[in-house]
Amino acid sequence: MDFSEKLEDLKTKAAETAATVQAAAAENRDQLKQRIDHAQDNANQALQGAKQQAEETADRAESKWAQMKADAAARREDLKAKIEKRAEQQDAKAAARDADWADLDASDAIDYAVYAVYDAQLAVLDALDARAYADERAKIASS
Repeated sequence: MDFSEKLEDLKTKAAETAATVQAAAAENRDQLKQRIDHAQDNANQALQGAKQQAEETADRAESKWAQMKADAAARREDLKAKIEKRAEQQDAKAAARDADWADLDASDAIDYAVYAVYDAQLAVLDALDARAYADERAKIASS
């Protein structure tokens, strides 16, 4: 399997995310709401793609990756609920605490993404090693 295309897509998405965050930092709440809705749509599309891929490979045992995707979907729903609830807050101190927690969540999400990239790197290298080993075994068996 050629992982280059997937990695290029990941690189593109990371660059798009950085550009979006930079632009969003100067926007008002209405503009941010539009960006949030767009990001939610993108996340839902990615989840649908992951579900479709999982259905296509249903004969494989449920993997830790499938559970991680489900966990990510649950976190996304939690974030959506928090965003919707935020509009109901009247207290400035509560809003400030909410903002502090949102900052921490964002920082943790970025840290997790970095971990996920390194984990993906290890998984790709493992896949390449497994393929090389299988090819080596096949060559020996055919001799």
